[in-house]
Amino acid sequence: MIELPVISSEKKEKPQRRPDWLRVKLPIGKEYAKVRKLVDQHKLNTICQSGNCPNMGECWGEGTATFMILGNICTRGCSFCAVATGRPTEYDAEEPKRVADAIHKMQVKHAVITSVNRDELKDRGAEIWYQTVVETKKLNPETTIETLIPDTRKNWDALYRMMEGGQEVISHNMETVKELYRAVRPQAKYDRSLEHIKRIVDAGRRAKTGIMLGLGETDEMVFRIMDDLAERGLHVMTLGQYLQPTKMHHEVIEYIHPDKFEMYREEGLKRGIKYVESSPLVRSSYHAERHVNVPL
Repeated sequence: MIELPVISSEKKEKPQRRPDWLRVKLPIGKEYAKVRKLVDQHKLNTICQSGNCPNMGECWGEGTATFMILGNICTRGCSFCAVATGRPTEYDAEEPKRVADAIHKMQVKHAVITSVNRDELKDRGAEIWYQTVVETKKLNPETTIETLIPDTRKNWDALYRMMEGGQEVISHNMETVKELYRAVRPQAKYDRSLEHIKRIVDAGRRAKTGIMLGLGETDEMVFRIMDDLAERGLHVMTLGQYLQPTKMHHEVIEYIHPDKFEMYREEGLKRGIKYVESSPLVRSSYHAERHVNVPL
């Protein structure tokens, strides 16, 4: 069992139940219904469904959907994530065309593409990443794309290959504050993730990241990561409430009130981050279609 670091002299009580502000409205609307019909008709898979995202109705209504490539087994064992951990076997060279076709059939206006970590691959899956963006653009020239890329473990050639396909936004999630990395992301390194952000910015690309709140962080820790990200030129940041997938995962230490999320949004903007999404139900792909217009 992983022990959490001591972050305060006062022990916070474990939340008993989800508060009212985490309740989600049922998906409705013509655009959502159209996408839902296409997904069911063609038996398409999206992270929106498999991840039971609370914003699926709103995002689909805006023409946005998220797809995961490179299989469903991750080489990492992060304590917040419900994706299976193990030794991946799937590597489908035809996957880029299949993803592009799914985006075409769903008539997606803005696609978010993510993946598991593939540490066992020499190129970390970079070529599949590159080809997926290229094929999607080829078949869907009007569709904008965000790629939410994994940690390349200092394989910077892999990072640059992932960035070359022509996507409008390149995201790499920090996930949590520096002080909680060992408990939340034991196989990742805080400074290495910051280096991903810096290299994306230095390459002249639109950089984005996201963190979860309610894992045991303090205000000072959140302000510190904002300062670190602003210093590296980050363009877009998302902050949302962490929700425990199963009892085997990191527990929710605190449910953060919407007013505090708004405070964090304002603080991020004050520190020079150009666009900040911050509320309990925000996920990294929330309002992703708006982030393509954030100035570099």
